[in-house]
Amino acid sequence: MHFDASFFVAVAFVIFLFLVWKPLKKALLGALDERSAKIAKDLEDARRLREEAQKLLADYRLKHKNAMREAADIVDQAKAESDRAAKHAAQELDEALKRRTERAVAKIAKAEAQAVQEVREAAVEAAVSAARDLISAKLDAGTRGKLVDGAIADMAKRLN
Repeated sequence: MHFDASFFVAVAFVIFLFLVWKPLKKALLGALDERSAKIAKDLEDARRLREEAQKLLADYRLKHKNAMREAADIVDQAKAESDRAAKHAAQELDEALKRRTERAVAKIAKAEAQAVQEVREAAVEAAVSAARDLISAKLDAGTRGKLVDGAIADMAKRLN
C-alpha cells in the first residue's frame, strides 16, 4: 500500500479532531449548560417578580376598594350631617319667625289697648267738657250749690 502525504495529513487531522473534540465538547457543553442555568435562573426570577407584582396589584386593588368605600361613607356622613344641619336651621328659622310673630302680635295688642285707652280718655274728657259746658250754661248758682252739697253727702256715705 502506498500512502502519500495527503493520507497522513488526513489521518493526523482526524487524530487531531479526536484529541481536540473531548475538551472542546466539554467547553461547549459547559458553556451551553451555564447559559441554560442562567436562562432558568432568569425565568425563575421573572416568575417570582411576576408573583410579587400580582400580590402588590391585589393589595393595591384591595386598598383602592377600601378607600372608595371610605370615601362613600364620608360622602354619606356629609350628606346626613348637611340634612341634619338644614333641618336644624329650618327649625331655628321657624322658631325665630314664631317669636317675631308673637312679639308683633303683642306689640299690636299693646298698641290697640293703648289706642282704646286714649280713645276712652278722649271720650271721657270730651264728655266731661261737654257736661261742664252744659252744666255751666244751664245751671244757676243755687242749683250748683245743691248739687255740690248732694255729691259731698253722697261721698261721705260711700266712704263710710
